[in-house]
Amino acid sequence: MYREFFLFPRHPTPNENIPAAAAVNPQSTIPPHNSNMSRQQPITKDHDTADMIGTTVSSLAAAETLPGVCHTRLQGEPLPNHDDTRRIVELCRHLFFPGFYANSQVRRDNLLYHIGIAVDQLRSILSRQITAGLCFETECGTPPDMKETAARAERLTMQFIEQLPHMRTLLAADAEATYRGDPAANSTEEVIFSYPGLRALTCHRIAHALHKLGVPVIPRMISELAHSETGIDLHPGATIGPGLMIDHGTGVVVGATSIIGENVKIYQGVTLGARSFARDADNNPVKGVPRHPTVGRDVVIYANTTILGRITIGDGAVIGGNLWVTFDVAPGERLVQSSPTNIVRLPAE
Repeated sequence: MYREFFLFPRHPTPNENIPAAAAVNPQSTIPPHNSNMSRQQPITKDHDTADMIGTTVSSLAAAETLPGVCHTRLQGEPLPNHDDTRRIVELCRHLFFPGFYANSQVRRDNLLYHIGIAVDQLRSILSRQITAGLCFETECGTPPDMKETAARAERLTMQFIEQLPHMRTLLAADAEATYRGDPAANSTEEVIFSYPGLRALTCHRIAHALHKLGVPVIPRMISELAHSETGIDLHPGATIGPGLMIDHGTGVVVGATSIIGENVKIYQGVTLGARSFARDADNNPVKGVPRHPTVGRDVVIYANTTILGRITIGDGAVIGGNLWVTFDVAPGERLVQSSPTNIVRLPAE
């Protein structure tokens, strides 16, 4: 049954330009399009190949080989879809900044129309994806009540849509803070169009709202879109106040239980991570325990600094670059490296 999906080397017809090796030996397995190959493995018999493929397919399809990994879809339950998740982000970006993403023909006189269309599309796609995410709440092999799941997904979708104006307010503050904080930025419009920090924060505002609503899987898929797009890894669980500026951004990591106050500046390569993990009886990390830093308002953290553990960085503190911080920092305190003693200056030749 699998033979039709595989192509095997064929013998040239009498009218074809036959390579010399094949002309001497009519049974040659050298394909006519690759006459430079001096050796070829003999053709595997069709039935042997089919048996091997059949055995492999059966093994891959065996449910017992996927314990705790494969969503079994016993009653045709939906699975999350990456394309739809990406479309959710695109629609939200259009709603946050009309005309900057997707349809550039948006004007004041047709704004209501375009917003209405986008919200209607968002409601439909998001409800389906939340339904798919909620299916993972049941144990593998236990089908969910799809009618109740779909109804709950619709309620969560409407709660999310209600938060869109607030998310726009947060992102407008992020864009303004980035423009004011970066001397290379010429306008907030330039920030919205092109800055990776704001693109990552847009995904985060969406993912965080869904995370707080208790939606499984979908928030992390959205945050990973930003991660792959910008190199900025913001966990959906992180609480981030308005006016965050992520400058350059590549390599920034903000852990799940991090808390960031208002008007904070973070430069490339900064990590807000966990220092250690509480362990359960099986020596696995205990989930849900606060383990990442709390950063106050008006804090600046320069490039490639790592801040670990459930420590507090006080309001107005400045953390210099290339530091390793595992202790509380007082409000207004400044941390810098001591004068380097391992640098050798060589005169010009």
